[in-house]
Amino acid sequence: MLETIILIIIINVTYMTLTTLRLIMVIKGFPRVASLLSIVEVFIYLMGLTMVLDDLSNPWNMAAYCLGWGLGVFVGSLIEQKLALGYVLFEIIINLEDAEIVHELRSKGYGVTSWLADGKNGQKICMRVIAKRKNEKKLRNTVLEMWPKAFIISYEPSKLNGGFLVKQMKSAR
Repeated sequence: MLETIILIIIINVTYMTLTTLRLIMVIKGFPRVASLLSIVEVFIYLMGLTMVLDDLSNPWNMAAYCLGWGLGVFVGSLIEQKLALGYVLFEIIINLEDAEIVHELRSKGYGVTSWLADGKNGQKICMRVIAKRKNEKKLRNTVLEMWPKAFIISYEPSKLNGGFLVKQMKSAR
């Protein structure tokens, strides 16, 4: 009985991890990978569900199924964070007198587009900086080390074409 419960948990952790990763692959534009994951995912799902449905009188099997489901979502999320697929776009606003940050970021290999803006308390420099998602924390820390008062907004763009990063990606192939 204990072996069955552990097996149900393992099956559902695996299933939900694959489900989470498949959804991410669809969202990030990798339909072929998502399709392959779904084949394995549904096979594992059917194995686990069959084990639970074969003995509906056993509440421990159902509890194991639920526990495995939740753990699988958690594990899938952790894996997604490690994969960090895609890109992140930073919008950064700093005071005009701190404009050397633009050159510093460029010297570190980031593509930076900058322009002057009028803020509540004077002239500002606005920047757009794009980076791979796996470098998001590093970029944020770099900016905050140079100017701790920087106003930063970051989000994930869904489509990219043209520009510094796209040229860099093509030359890396």
